[in-house]
Amino acid sequence: MRIDIFSIFPEMFVSPFEASIIRRARERGLVDIQTHNIRDYATDKHQMTDDTPYGGGGGMVMKPEPIFAAVETVRGDDPCPVILLSPQGRVLTQAIAQEMAGQERFMLICGRYEGVDERVRERLVTDEISIGDYVLSGGELAAMVVVDAVVRLLPGALGYEHSAAQDSHATGLLEGPHYTRPPEFRGWAVPEVLISGHHARVDAWRREQAILRTLQRRPDLLETAPLTDKERKWVQELLDAEQAPK
Repeated sequence: MRIDIFSIFPEMFVSPFEASIIRRARERGLVDIQTHNIRDYATDKHQMTDDTPYGGGGGMVMKPEPIFAAVETVRGDDPCPVILLSPQGRVLTQAIAQEMAGQERFMLICGRYEGVDERVRERLVTDEISIGDYVLSGGELAAMVVVDAVVRLLPGALGYEHSAAQDSHATGLLEGPHYTRPPEFRGWAVPEVLISGHHARVDAWRREQAILRTLQRRPDLLETAPLTDKERKWVQELLDAEQAPK
């Protein structure tokens, strides 16, 4: 996979992409991440990438010329997705990350200031992604989040082959609790089932705990989670018991 990132602050990406899973994925040749400075494609002597908005108002708007020039020069004849990081985009989910992980190449444009000239959205961008209902100073941090969410899904990126498939949201549910050594800490013991060696019981317990945690913390997810009829009946019984008069 190749990922091209366009920003006026490409230096922000150096440290995050030189550590942990992303670094290993790059070293293994699973992903090629290239950052490009939009200023390099500005044609004036001051390399201006922003200007005042037509119609007045506060803030600055990123100019279309350097963004178009940067993307078109780097993209060449490859019709790959061009994604704008924007608070107006569709909110990133695990399903979207999985969708992007199936691409051979995509591009990320990091907005700044009041945003980008609308012609970038209308004529260049193929998708817009947000990482949440809040505003950041620029799209760089959002781009890092997108890259991390996607790269860890690439085959071979994680140490354990099935880790990504068991993450929260990957199955439509939150993950249940995890434990490691020691088996007892300050009088708090690891659940007996986890040290029983009975794999079927462990799997059943983890599934039950995932449903319980989702019910407690993100009950909205249960509306679309892939539950069996038996599991849905159990969830309804838990809800009924919770709502019953004390």
